[in-house]
Amino acid sequence: MEETKVMEPAAEDVSEKTEETAGQPQETMADYAEELEASFKQINEGDILTGTVIGVTETEITLDFGYYTDGVIRLEDASDDPAFSLKDRIEVGQTLSATVIRRDDGAGHILLSMKEAAALMAWDRLRELEKSQENITVKITGVTRGGAIAYVEGIRGFIPASKLSLGYVEEDDLPNWLNKTLEVRVITADEGEKRLVMSARDILREAADAERARKISNVEVGLVTEGTVESLKPYGAFIDLGNGLSGLVHVSQISQQRIKHPAAVLKEGQKVKVKVIAVKDGKLSLSMKALEDVAAKEIEEETFEMPETEAATTSLGSLFAKLKL
Repeated sequence: MEETKVMEPAAEDVSEKTEETAGQPQETMADYAEELEASFKQINEGDILTGTVIGVTETEITLDFGYYTDGVIRLEDASDDPAFSLKDRIEVGQTLSATVIRRDDGAGHILLSMKEAAALMAWDRLRELEKSQENITVKITGVTRGGAIAYVEGIRGFIPASKLSLGYVEEDDLPNWLNKTLEVRVITADEGEKRLVMSARDILREAADAERARKISNVEVGLVTEGTVESLKPYGAFIDLGNGLSGLVHVSQISQQRIKHPAAVLKEGQKVKVKVIAVKDGKLSLSMKALEDVAAKEIEEETFEMPETEAATTSLGSLFAKLKL
């Protein structure tokens, strides 16, 4: 029986193959495990996926998730803000999170919604802002009969006309607020009712109070100035001193005579002179009575200290001449 011989490769052939693979990394299936797992991962509607922007047009965003296909976000699924622009707000290389709304858009891509994913995180953020009362900057993109519309974190918010300014903004003036930027605070963030309400008035009020306190700190007790009667209350009259300052003349400081109500001697719009008699807790206490007291004292001093005149001397001489000793 003839013996079968197995031919072994020549030593030079083995050395050649070793030289060809020397220094090169040996790839295995383990190196692709993560990519393979991702490509076969089951994707369900409602899942939130995070990927990298690989394309942006005026109408859609394309995302790479490392899956078997790309994801697509249409403009209408990016934001509810009518002024939102994909080209202006989104850049290639940017990382985005979006919710799966359909596993196949009809072209083999995953259809996603950025605004749905953003909404889940946005309401958390808005509740934090409501609690912290942090100031945020918004741009008014629309007006309604009762106020203005601005978007925060992609959520439509409402600023009532009474909260836009220190004073109430009339309906006819609301269009003038379009495209204005202002600081606001979140005063209501109700996800269940989809209700976001903001206010600029609180911030403006604080700024006005701080400015008023600064001005009042420069006012000295004893200052005499002119003002206008702003309003009348049973307890006194508020006087507008100009330059954003006002003070109260208590009913007891209006006149030397006792009066039951300021309206007995004052009317709104009347010009009056007042004296600052106290500055306390950021408020000015004024007096009209103090000026009457000063005037009365001056008259009294003039009566008793009036210098002798020729007429007075003659009169006294005539009086003495009539006296019989």
